[in-house]
Amino acid sequence: MERETPQAAPPPTFLRGEEASSSSSSSARARFERLIRRVQAEVCAALEAVEEGSGGVGGGVFREDAWTRPGGGGGISRVLQGGRVFEKAAVNVSVVYGVMPPEAYRAARPDAAAGTEKAGPVPFFAAGVSSVIHPNNPFAPTLHFNYRYFETEAPQDTPGAPRQWWFGGGTDLTPSYIIEEDIKHFHGVQKEACDKFDPSFYPKFKKWCDDYFHIKHRGERRGVGGIFFDDLSDRDQETVLDFVTECAESVIPAYIPIIERRKDTPFTEKHRAWQQLRRGRYVEFNLVYDRGTTFGLKTGGRIESILVSLPLTARWEYDHKPEEGTEEWKLLDMCINPKEWI
Repeated sequence: MERETPQAAPPPTFLRGEEASSSSSSSARARFERLIRRVQAEVCAALEAVEEGSGGVGGGVFREDAWTRPGGGGGISRVLQGGRVFEKAAVNVSVVYGVMPPEAYRAARPDAAAGTEKAGPVPFFAAGVSSVIHPNNPFAPTLHFNYRYFETEAPQDTPGAPRQWWFGGGTDLTPSYIIEEDIKHFHGVQKEACDKFDPSFYPKFKKWCDDYFHIKHRGERRGVGGIFFDDLSDRDQETVLDFVTECAESVIPAYIPIIERRKDTPFTEKHRAWQQLRRGRYVEFNLVYDRGTTFGLKTGGRIESILVSLPLTARWEYDHKPEEGTEEWKLLDMCINPKEWI
């Protein structure tokens, strides 16, 4: 299993071969790497600006770790911990070459893996930006976004199988309390991004998000959703890349206005305890069901980067049930029975 090598500073590109020799390469790999590194920088700058505007000191800036892998590629992990506004925020990029075992291929692409049960390892290229932002204030929601690009070659021992490419990703919101103004704003930005390409995208990807972030053993969703899509390759590559770019560039206008409204809302220890219980649900989903976590663990990914989505603190109580009609009950009911927000 390959292990990463720390770097003093990120290289200009993590691509290899001819694609690494030109900063203006027009390949999908090169263009996507430029996108995710730009989005990482812009989101980190936006979050640091919120911290600075709130008098954040000490923990209000991102720590950066750069790393490479022996098989090619690498990544940049940026993490902020202990800020005034954000308990923990991570924005990571990775550009990785490798060979995934068949079970990891089936986890990453279940719809295309039929007939590969006995195939050998699958050479792959994967690049993505992934972020989870956990605020301190229980009235400020957690945000997750992830946008990724995959290419696979023919599985070893399966000559003649076609090379495949696809995009995936999404942006979703996980509040501890239902504030309709915020949720409608968030979903409105997702719909606007989708509608620029196809009016069927938002309702389709909104439902996909509700279905994907389903904690099956609890019978509830992780949050109030957003958009989610995977294995997107049914249109020309240029169009899909433009769509993913639009979605990634919508993260800041979807989230920062909500944070600015809620970061200083007064709260009690009861509110904090409920937030901790909901973060426990977040941990359960990420460790049990999340495909990205599964893929990373099965392909020898960087553990600190894979698990950076977990909050600093979470809570589990035996058989906890909020009283019907309370604000906590309303959130749980919404997670069990998703609604249309716009």
